[in-house]
Amino acid sequence: MDHLTENNFTAQTLEYPVCSEWKENPEGSVFHLAHILLVLGFMGGSGFYGLLYMFSFLTLGFFCYSIWAWSDPCTTDSFSWTFALFAFCLAQVVHGSYRLRSVTFDKEFQDLYDYMFKKLGVSLTHFGKIVECCEGDIYTIDKDHCFAVEGKTSIDKLSVLISGRIRVTLNGEFLHHIYPFQFLDSPEWDSLRPSEEGVFQVTLRADNRCRYVAWRRKKLYLLFAQHRYIAKIFALLVRNDIAEKLFSLNDKAFDIRGFRYDLRLPSFCHGPEPEIEDTSESRPALGQSETKPTERDS
Repeated sequence: MDHLTENNFTAQTLEYPVCSEWKENPEGSVFHLAHILLVLGFMGGSGFYGLLYMFSFLTLGFFCYSIWAWSDPCTTDSFSWTFALFAFCLAQVVHGSYRLRSVTFDKEFQDLYDYMFKKLGVSLTHFGKIVECCEGDIYTIDKDHCFAVEGKTSIDKLSVLISGRIRVTLNGEFLHHIYPFQFLDSPEWDSLRPSEEGVFQVTLRADNRCRYVAWRRKKLYLLFAQHRYIAKIFALLVRNDIAEKLFSLNDKAFDIRGFRYDLRLPSFCHGPEPEIEDTSESRPALGQSETKPTERDS
């Protein structure tokens, strides 16, 4: 009898303890707040700002979880894990904030990034290297002052207009305007090899007070050698800018009859084909036009 009782007691102790009844009082508000913050944190994206958003909410969530675990003396393991995760997420937030500070720019450079580089998927890190190449300087041209004079100014930099308007002329004749976030010297830049030198063939004069950013030619080519990705981005931007300038010239290209020329095919224009003169009257008939050899000789 004693042996049977002992076996029943051993079986009962080996059984997994089952909750006999639900806890009447729910967990505290800190516990629920922690899970809400964790849910919001896991909804973050994968980009730079998305990671910063995610780790910020995870830091707050694990911090609240640590407070809840600390309030219960029987949850030492839970407190240790949640506090370790809180410290890890906090370190990620500090690291992301430092990176964000290193890629924060002035308003004019930020506008340049948003208008020209962001749509091409250029990261803030790569754009920071581009800004570092020009040393973060913004230059100013007063009204009626020249950025370049035809036949005199050397081509030693690549520049982008930030504000204002530039008038482009050749021998005093107006060609087109350059507007903000367009290159000032893209045709000149693209026409020369890195080892060649040249001068402007047009004059660039400011219609009003202008501000622009410029990269020195040698420093920019050195940046291209170090980062081929940046070289491809600039090649795309420069060639697209040249195409826009050619298109603006095409709007002003008309012949004496008012038909617009197509600059892709300089020898043709968009207009009705000239009528072919009927020369049948001026040509003699075949029978009449043929002359005998004796008649030609005479």
